[in-house]
Amino acid sequence: MPVYSMTGYASAQHSTAKSSSEPESRTTPPSQLGLEIRSVNSRFLDLSFRLPEELRQFEPPLRELLVGRLKRGKVEVRAAIETSAQSTVPDPTPRLLQRLNAVQDSVKAWLPTATPLSVADVIRLCANELGSARDWREEVLALAEQTVQALLSARQREGERLATMLLERIGQLRALAGQAVPLVPQLVLQQRQRFLERWQEAMALTEGSTFPQAAQDRALAEATAFAIRIDVAEEITRLNSHLDEIERLINKGGEIGKRLDFLIQELHREANTMGSKSAALELTHISVDMKVLIEQMREQVQNLE
Repeated sequence: MPVYSMTGYASAQHSTAKSSSEPESRTTPPSQLGLEIRSVNSRFLDLSFRLPEELRQFEPPLRELLVGRLKRGKVEVRAAIETSAQSTVPDPTPRLLQRLNAVQDSVKAWLPTATPLSVADVIRLCANELGSARDWREEVLALAEQTVQALLSARQREGERLATMLLERIGQLRALAGQAVPLVPQLVLQQRQRFLERWQEAMALTEGSTFPQAAQDRALAEATAFAIRIDVAEEITRLNSHLDEIERLINKGGEIGKRLDFLIQELHREANTMGSKSAALELTHISVDMKVLIEQMREQVQNLE
């Protein structure tokens, strides 16, 4: 299955013309229906709609379509209707003008001081009436399906880019873990030798050149305790295990964002522990480099569905 990002954008337009079966007495100007969908990351599926009044009735089927195709993300749906009436004057029918005149007479009967309708008011009301007379259901649902499919394609392309980046970071983290593995035995050996030398110097100051077995055993015990404190083999094992699981989920695809977010937190925990156990500058650098890579992964994982 593909990996989907929650970030995407898609838009589509549909132009309409007067139907040949439409009566001349009710001429509807040509219109263009535009629909766009934007989505960004979110913990859940959060839908919002900005629709003109003529399309408000289609919000439930649009919501149903999006809920069936998307799982997570903050999604905003915008629609607009542009008609040629904005650049050309509509041709109102006598019946429509009679209705407007009757409404005006009724209003003035109750409100004698009301301002009469102007030519601009009549043109605007006629344009609204002609636009609202169209049944947009077929066009809206077809355009919504087209736009949602384009959005899914955009989110898939972005998801593929994120997956590639995550796999690259996994490889870099494995390389850093590989660099850390041989450092611990070297540090233990160096510290053991250092303990022995210090005990040797101390015993030479108090008892000449003698070096009792008990003192040597004590030095070895101290070196062993030091080795236990700085041993990061367990952290590296868990880190590699988390990397294996992240790689498996990316290759599997689907809804993996929340699981990856949890695994990234575990990676960060192991890198922090390695840093706190560090007894050498090399291990400290490795821990810092790991945390930088993990933070980069965390930022991108939060965009995955």
